Amino acid sequence: MQSAIDRKLSRPRVLAIANQKGGVGKTTTAINLGTALAAVGEEVLIVDLDPQGNASTGLGVSRQGMRWSTYHVLIGETDLKSIIVESGIPRLHCAPSTMDLLGAELELADFDRKTHRLHDAIGQLAALGQVYGYVLLDCPPSLNLLTINALSAADAVLVPLQCEFFALEGLSQLLKTVERVRANLNSRLEIQGVVLTMFDRRNSLSEQVAQDVRSVLGEKVYETVIPRNVRISEAPSYGKPVLLYDSDCMGSQAYIKLASEVIRRERDLRVA
Repeated sequence: MQSAIDRKLSRPRVLAIANQKGGVGKTTTAINLGTALAAVGEEVLIVDLDPQGNASTGLGVSRQGMRWSTYHVLIGETDLKSIIVESGIPRLHCAPSTMDLLGAELELADFDRKTHRLHDAIGQLAALGQVYGYVLLDCPPSLNLLTINALSAADAVLVPLQCEFFALEGLSQLLKTVERVRANLNSRLEIQGVVLTMFDRRNSLSEQVAQDVRSVLGEKVYETVIPRNVRISEAPSYGKPVLLYDSDCMGSQAYIKLASEVIRRERDLRVA
């Protein structure tokens, strides 16, 4: 496996964590996957693209009185390096959002390269002396211009999928969007994997959804499933990833396993 030191010589691997449905675990996955990657020595940046800013607050980053955010990067008022803040977790940083992002789609409509604003900003990081192994993009729960910017900037998409009745319907819409972005905006974009979230082994529906998703997508679905776990739900209120809030709980152990799968898939891609 390529070491963290070797990775510093190359462009960061950019993963968009996306699903147009809300409440499926996108932000929780971004925070805890980022924490796990940082724990094994990777320099990680989480870019918060959701106006709600849950990735920012979930890492203990206060948005009160914040001068710069991802909104200001997208509209060109500042560069990405200038807004990055420390999370309090070694090697894990955050580019926070503010409610200003609510108006970004309208404002960006008349900009040049309006779908590639984030791609360009990430591309400038190394030149500005800010080097990361992974950049995780926490997308809003909609397929708007913010999400399109994320997909245009990403190397791959990681899809959190809640084990519920309409899961496959929402996944189908997202996969069609990924195909359109690949055809028109970003030819390198691929599906890194689909992670099943809020999985309840006591519920036959969770098992059925898991079987259905695996029958459709096969190896694209991670072996790891993220269980329903009260500690995962509690952690954001303390401004911590669940991996720090309770490292021994089932949710933390699942995210550690997920990080191992992501690293293994990334290693296999580099070898290929």
